[in-house]
Parts: sequence; C-alpha cells; structure tokens
Amino acid sequence: MKITILDYATLGNNLDLSKLKKEGTVQIYKTTEANQLAERIADSEIVITNKVKFGMTEMKKAKRLKMICVAATGYNNIDLKAAKKRKIVVANVSGYSTESVVQQTFAYILFFLNSVHLFNQDVKAGKWQQSPIFTMLTHSISELQNKKLGIVGFGTIGKRVAEIALTFGMQVLVAKRPNVKYKDGDFRFDFDEVIRESDILTIHTPLTKESENMITAKELSAMKKTAIVLNLARGGVVNEVDLYNTLKNKMIQAAASDVMVQEPPKDGSPLFELDNFVATPHIAWTSIESRIELMNGLIENIQKFKRNEIKSINLVSLRTYLMLLTQFYKFMILRFVIF
Repeated sequence: MKITILDYATLGNNLDLSKLKKEGTVQIYKTTEANQLAERIADSEIVITNKVKFGMTEMKKAKRLKMICVAATGYNNIDLKAAKKRKIVVANVSGYSTESVVQQTFAYILFFLNSVHLFNQDVKAGKWQQSPIFTMLTHSISELQNKKLGIVGFGTIGKRVAEIALTFGMQVLVAKRPNVKYKDGDFRFDFDEVIRESDILTIHTPLTKESENMITAKELSAMKKTAIVLNLARGGVVNEVDLYNTLKNKMIQAAASDVMVQEPPKDGSPLFELDNFVATPHIAWTSIESRIELMNGLIENIQKFKRNEIKSINLVSLRTYLMLLTQFYKFMILRFVIF
C-alpha cells in the first residue's frame, strides 16, 4: 500500500515515521504546490495532507486513492462531497493539540500580566544596577486571581482553558456565540455581557460563516480599556482592520494572535507595527508532544481503515469524548467551589 505525505514540513520534519512505514511504502514531500499534486498522488492509495487542497478534479486524477488522512482537526481543504461520491474515506485527527494550545493561551496571558520581557530588557540594559532600591517597580505586574476570563468557543480547548483558569482563581465567563441556539440551563453568558465584563477574552471557536468577523469594532469598543484579546482560533474570527484601529487608539490594552487571515502574511500587517500587539506564526499547536500525538492519530486512522472500522470523518474519538466530559464535570465542580 502506497502512502504519500504531501506537506511533511507542516509536521516539523523531525517525527519518527517508523510506525507509519510499517503500514506501507511511504513517499514524503516537504511541500506540494497545486501544479505538482496530480503527479504525486497518481498511484497513491493513502494520502496524508495538512493544508493541500483536494477537490473533485484532484481526486479523479488519483485512480487508486482510497483514503485521505488530514493531519489536522480542520478539514475545510477537502471536498467531502467529492470524496463521498468517489468512495474515498476522509479522516482527521481531533484533540491532539489541546494541551499545546492551552499552554500558549496562558503564555500570552502571563506575558502581558507579568511584564517579564520588559524587566529583562531593563536588567540587561543596566537599569537595575542604577536603581536606588533593591528592586525595580518600573513595570506593572497584575495577578490572575479574580480577573474575569471570557471564553468564546467552549470545546475541548475552551474547557481546558477554563479548568486551568479556575485554579488561578479567575472568574470564568463562557460566552454564548451569536446565532447559535443553546439548551435551557446551558451554563453560558450572553455574548455581549462577556464582551463587556471580560478582563481577558480568549477565542477558541472554529471559523464558520457564523463566526467570521465575530469580533469587530462594535465588540472591541464595548470592552474595558484595560482588556486583553487573545485569538488562538482562526484569523477571520477577529476583524484585523478593526483590531488595528482599536489597539492604535488605545481603546483596549493589548491583543495577541497566533493566526492571521492570510497565512503567512506575505505583505506583513499594520498590526505588527504596534507595541501592544503580539503575534506568533500559527505555532500554538506545535509542541513536540502534540505533533507526536498527531502522528499517532494518523497511524491509528490508517489501521482502522485497513480493518474496515472507519467509514467517514473521525471527528471525535471515544477517548477524546470521555476526556472532554471529564473536564466539563471538573469545571462545573471547581466553579461551584470557587463561587
């Protein structure tokens, strides 16, 4: 069985592929452009891709293709209707990057609240040596305890963020997303209330028609001037022009984003010129542990396919579902104790 990896560079190039190679003959390409795709998948039975786009045209050219393994949770680069028509199984991997993304969320939060980078700059510039007292109080440090953390997107990652926030003594406000119906008694707050009340707003919702431009000038102008906005979801959820204007005019304190509308941003972004904006290049998911888990998930999906145990998109495995359920109940118990 021939397995072709189309964009191995997106996985870091340093993963152990020995287990995967036991499943078939593996052909590896670091990246694949659109004009290279047809030739590279012509005789492949299984294709592994992260961001390479697959539509009906590409699938027709791959006569032996039986399975597309998406090396990610999101699969918007795959035409599922075309795959179903040609009886090609499509399987993604979910839950592999939860701890990595959550860790990046709190890295952002502590970056802003502890000012470590600013103190480090001062010390190395010789300012501590010039201090008339034993310490320096030139930059602010603020505690997480009692801060209000608004969470938009309460899936596996959002729940884990809430769990850790509660251990810091934060007040957690889970937002009802606009245009989404919730059951009576669902533990969520009105979206507008979360926007107004949050000291820190962290975004973990998928990019859909409903969530695109969810955070615009309207929402940003309603926030506290001391508020911090974090986007670890998708670039299109936050309107970048509105965010730039808001930050430039000091209407909120700061923002950080691991994602942009265009990735990579070929022409840069006006946001990069601002001191109160922090950007990272879509790396929140990339811990070595996360990438190992992703590879294990890909191999597991291939093995299930061989055993005829997988029929369609593997959105949530049983293990992931149980973990999510456990975290939810922990969250509810912790909130009850704290409040």
